[in-house]
Amino acid sequence: MSRVASIQMASSPKVGANLLEAERLIARASETGAELVVLPENFAIMGMTEQEKVAIREPDGEGPMQNFLAQQARQNGVWLVGGTLPLEASVPDKVRAACLVYDAAGERVARYDKMHLFDVQVGDEERYVESETIEPGDRVVVIDSPVGRLGLAVCYDLRFPELFRAMLDQGAEVLAVPSAFTAVTGKAHWELLVRTRALENLCYVIAAAQGGYHVNGRETFGDSMVVDPWGNVLDRLPRGTGVVSAAIDIEQLRTTRRNFPSLDHRRLHCS
Repeated sequence: MSRVASIQMASSPKVGANLLEAERLIARASETGAELVVLPENFAIMGMTEQEKVAIREPDGEGPMQNFLAQQARQNGVWLVGGTLPLEASVPDKVRAACLVYDAAGERVARYDKMHLFDVQVGDEERYVESETIEPGDRVVVIDSPVGRLGLAVCYDLRFPELFRAMLDQGAEVLAVPSAFTAVTGKAHWELLVRTRALENLCYVIAAAQGGYHVNGRETFGDSMVVDPWGNVLDRLPRGTGVVSAAIDIEQLRTTRRNFPSLDHRRLHCS
């Protein structure tokens, strides 16, 4: 048995304040006994404009936000999935929305760049065009971790089951999904998508969300949760800032996969 945790925040345009809040919540997650902690998407900044994250982007491998994640992982003795933070892209006016993973010694062990970008119209007045400031990733990432084979996805990725099948083909058992669903799309689809990705892939899902009202006028849905391979919600936080923590059992997951071998019955596979 292992314990994991997801952190829920309502990040602001002030990076320093967001890092202080993340520090407090990572420590609280560590106190629950969690070996792996997942921060939400955009944990370090939810700017007044999308261009603000471009202004604070860091080169890969160095910078205050990356140093913060390494320090927090080492200080708390946890594996830390660093939500997303803006790293330099191949062009100067965009960033990569990078999800970085650090081990308990503070060493970076993985990087996943958000693949699917949220270019949508939500209702009459709410519009998002992430592709204006974000350069998409193109690589599936699954790594070994203390809690099992860990796959990484971010927010809008949840709507693309082929990504999760590709992670499954690389042995994924636990899925970390930092997110910032809107209030509208979260109410309609968040729980359904998270539980479906767990059930159809017989994986644990650790979904860490932004949740609440933001200074920029945006409202995010929250409802961070940990879901087991049978689709059961083990713990959740509907609203507000805080920590969701649950025990997971990889041996039980493997037993479930043997007893209910739907993954072996697949007839179509990703190329």
